[in-house]
Amino acid sequence: MKKVLVTGGAGYIGSHVVKLLGEAGYHPVTLDNLAKGNRDAVLYGELVVGDTGDRELVTRLLREHDIRTVLHFAAWTIVPESVSDPLKYYGNNTCSTRNLIECCVAAGVEHFVFSSTAAVYGMPEGGLCGEQTPTAPINPYGMSKLMSEHMLRDTCAAHPMRAVVLRYFNVAGSDPDGLIGQSTPGSTLLIKVAMEAVLGRRDALRVFGSDYPTPDGTGVRDYIHVSDLAAAHIDALAYLENGGETVTLNCGYGHGYSVREVIETVERLAGARVPVIEEGRRAGDPPELIARAERIREVLGWTPRHDSLDTIVQTSLDWERTLAARGK
Repeated sequence: MKKVLVTGGAGYIGSHVVKLLGEAGYHPVTLDNLAKGNRDAVLYGELVVGDTGDRELVTRLLREHDIRTVLHFAAWTIVPESVSDPLKYYGNNTCSTRNLIECCVAAGVEHFVFSSTAAVYGMPEGGLCGEQTPTAPINPYGMSKLMSEHMLRDTCAAHPMRAVVLRYFNVAGSDPDGLIGQSTPGSTLLIKVAMEAVLGRRDALRVFGSDYPTPDGTGVRDYIHVSDLAAAHIDALAYLENGGETVTLNCGYGHGYSVREVIETVERLAGARVPVIEEGRRAGDPPELIARAERIREVLGWTPRHDSLDTIVQTSLDWERTLAARGK
């Protein structure tokens, strides 16, 4: 079995990728400090508890397992926290990524798949982002990811390593098999919070802004099911293994839903009202953020299987009920 190193593989997105890697015949070696990750979510391979910033540990793992492929998810991801504590984000997201890339070059790693974000676009005019849309992050989270993209691009230009950078839009949903899901405590993701609110696990869902220039006044986002996103990583590995060159690709469906549409779908499928508190807009939130997503289909041959808000919400609801039954 081909071994791959997965940083942050015990987290929400990383664990779904580890599951698909195992099912595809890879042997994932997960490196995660478990600050946000869940040990039980690592369903395949082995888990090593530690940090990507630990040069000695990373070097040892790459050598001992003869790693030629790395998938890098480990990062802090909360935008408001990045504004209040920017050095935490530049330290973990950017400096630790630099350490990882340097270790990979020294170890002769050939393939690198990087977890980036639509936050690198900032507030694009019209809300529609293609890969050529100018990058203009408006918070340290987005900037920390963009800096890492630049480091990776320049490294691949100078060394034999090749990379796929995947810019995620709004990731949501949970494993359709019900084995893993979004379990991060204190999550700020809309659908996760809506689930906790409708099931009485939070007091309310706070809606920030109801006066945007959108059809119903609330923000519109491109929600992508986590399992489709995970599949894009498997496709990215196949692309690199078949000789593909370094490339940056958007990960989204190419259409969006408003906050109100999400709430209505949650209420319909859960059969209960979502308690909502409306508040003012948050600084820096664009009215609309949608991916131009043709290129990922053309380059990777990626074909989404869960492009449905009902599917996203239902799998989230099923997982939330599983957590409640477990007392978590």
